This record gives sequence, structure tokens and C-alpha cells, in this order.
Amino acid sequence: MTGRADMACSLQDLKKEYVLKGETVRALRGVSLDVPEGDYVAIMGPSGSGKSTLLNLLGCLDKPTSGAYFLGDVDVSKLNDRELSLIRASRIGFVFQSYNLIPQLTVVENIEVPLYYQGRVNRKTRRRCHEIAEMVGLADRLGHRPTQLSGGQQQRVAIARSLINDPYFILADEATGNLDSKTTAEILALFDRLNGEGRTIIMVTHEDEVAEHAKRVVTLRDGMVVSEIRNGNRATPALAAPSST
Repeated sequence: MTGRADMACSLQDLKKEYVLKGETVRALRGVSLDVPEGDYVAIMGPSGSGKSTLLNLLGCLDKPTSGAYFLGDVDVSKLNDRELSLIRASRIGFVFQSYNLIPQLTVVENIEVPLYYQGRVNRKTRRRCHEIAEMVGLADRLGHRPTQLSGGQQQRVAIARSLINDPYFILADEATGNLDSKTTAEILALFDRLNGEGRTIIMVTHEDEVAEHAKRVVTLRDGMVVSEIRNGNRATPALAAPSST
């Protein structure tokens, strides 16, 4: 199995099993999914469908039981924990529902956090942080700390932080779950703009209104992809049928 350089990521027959109280739980049962560069994908499904497991695998927070997961042309399912940590910090941009900002740091320092892990903080990267902050509408908040910001502003900091390493894709987990409807619309408009500029976005959500912003909606059920809808078109069959093992 090989990856493709034009893919932000590619999953090939990905499976994940856990042993819980002596029973084997098949959380993912053979998920295959290609995400081309510049795509915008929403992942949906009921509780227990495998969304959280898939999110953890996409974010290199866990390793599959079997199958392949390519970031570009690198099969990250074969990497060790240290290598996963490095690629997580350098090639994936995370945006969480709870923002996950460091309260003692300023806006610009929070944006810089992924660079600290790589020893890459310098004048050039600080200028880049300022540029990204301005891009997401935070140019006048650089010295503020998270407690001095609204929820929407904190999420903008998180989005700016996700961009600092020029990631393969932004991985957003219920990114608007803590926001009111007006702020949700503003954050989704920002995601729309970033995607329009060529950024690849994978968003896990349970809200239809959020998923409508994506180009594709992939639905999981019982650890399998059961449908894919290209927004504006009718549903298409699942990308790959699960194998029996």
C-alpha cells in the first residue's frame, strides 16, 4: 500500500479494536477514505459510531490495529510513539471544542506553542504568528490572555495556532460546540475562507448546520463508512465495504 503526494491524508482499510472487560470491541471495521489537498470533509455519526476513534487516529493520538494511514506519502501507522508525537506537532493542526489554550500565555504565545516543541521560536516565526493572528482577526489582541477574550476570540486563537506549522490539514473536533449561534456563524465563515484559500479541513461534528459548510459529509455507523454525501448532490455508496476480518 502506498500514499499519494496529492492527498492530504488517505486511510486504507483502517481497523481499531479494543479489549474491554475481556470482550473485543471493534471500534473501526475497515474505514477507507481519501482526503485530497484542499478538501473540506465533515465526519458525522451517532454515539458509538467510531467518530472519536477515527478522530484519534487522524490526529496521530492513537495507532490502528491494522490498515494504513498516510499523511501525504508517509504511512504514519508504522511510526513509533516518538515519531507520532513529532508529526502531530508539525503536520496536523488541531482545533478543539474547549480551545485548549494555555491561560498564562498571551495570544501570540499560544499561537507559538507548536513551535516551542520543535525549538523553532525566533524573530521570523514571531512575525509569522503576528501575520496569522491578523488573518484570523486578532491583530489587536496579541498581548491579551485567554481570560480576557470571548469564546469566539479564543477559538480564533486556536485556529491561528493550528495554522502556524502549515499542516497537511486542520482537524476540528466539534469546534463550534461551545459557541452561540452568531459566533458559530463567524467561526464557520472563517473555516470557509481558509478552505477557499486552499486549506484542507476535516471536521468532526454532530450538527447538520455545521456539516453543510463542508464539501463532503462522511457518515459512520458501527465503525464503518455507510454513506458519503457531496453537498448539493445525492448520497453515494460508502467508499469501501468492510472486510469480514
